[in-house]
Amino acid sequence: MTISQLSTNHLLGIEHLQKADIEKIFATAEQFLEVINRPIKKVPSLRDVTIANLFFENSTRTKLSFQLAEKRLSADVINFSASSSSVNKGETLLDTVNNILSMKVDMVVIRHPSPGVPHYLSKHIQAHIINAGDGTHEHPTQALLDAFSMRQTLGDLRGKKIALIGDILHSRVALSNIFCLKKLGAHIEVCGPPTLIPKYIDSLGVRISYDLRSTLAWCDVANVLRIQLERQDQRFFPSLREYIRYYGIHLEMLNQLDKPIVIMHPGPINRGIELTSDVADSSHSIILDQVQNGVAVRMAVLYLLGTQLH
Repeated sequence: MTISQLSTNHLLGIEHLQKADIEKIFATAEQFLEVINRPIKKVPSLRDVTIANLFFENSTRTKLSFQLAEKRLSADVINFSASSSSVNKGETLLDTVNNILSMKVDMVVIRHPSPGVPHYLSKHIQAHIINAGDGTHEHPTQALLDAFSMRQTLGDLRGKKIALIGDILHSRVALSNIFCLKKLGAHIEVCGPPTLIPKYIDSLGVRISYDLRSTLAWCDVANVLRIQLERQDQRFFPSLREYIRYYGIHLEMLNQLDKPIVIMHPGPINRGIELTSDVADSSHSIILDQVQNGVAVRMAVLYLLGTQLH
């Protein structure tokens, strides 16, 4: 590959990533998309690199996607789960990470429930850090794969209308999507119950809507976010039935629009709540494309950061 390096040694978030970096990641992901659709899906690009996956929070899709991306690049992989570690015995985060790094780890992929942990680690350890989700702050690789999937479907995103629908308040996906899509020139509207729209959101230069039907009529893409009941320590809406009535998307609703729109979801889907199954599995949906693109985009990030190790 002849793609130049990123402007950073870490992927901590999208907010401070340059547009040129996003374009490099996308160009590299295009090449890796060809690799993972070949009969032999492995390349030796990171053969001498050791990567530790540190997940202090439950994850299925992101964890598997990173693990597969690392194996496709021939990296040596260490998988760490906080639930079965010495963290439960009182060991500090930094001690845990330093113990892992003493095994000569080059890169760390970390998910943590506390915002800012990847940034903290980047200042205290030598390894290159990739943020796989920090609390309700950012989830940069999800935003990159979402935008990559949108470009695959719509072409250039400049001037395109993208809606983020649902639990904006608790979503790290929403914040990273806003940062990424703004850099690519898209127009963004957030839609959900007033209690699930953060107060600061208008300072990010996005439109705000509380009416699902008007948002669907406006947008080219609806990126529908999961209701994160596990992060809600109080009631943000009267009941799930009430939420479904006002913010659940069903196929008849899409059929009534005067144009086709693209439906996305970062997963896992609460079927029958955010989306009915006939929407999730319809021709409008590119949800499975997002999953495949996630491996290619994460391969691209790992490869580009990996080439900066030496």
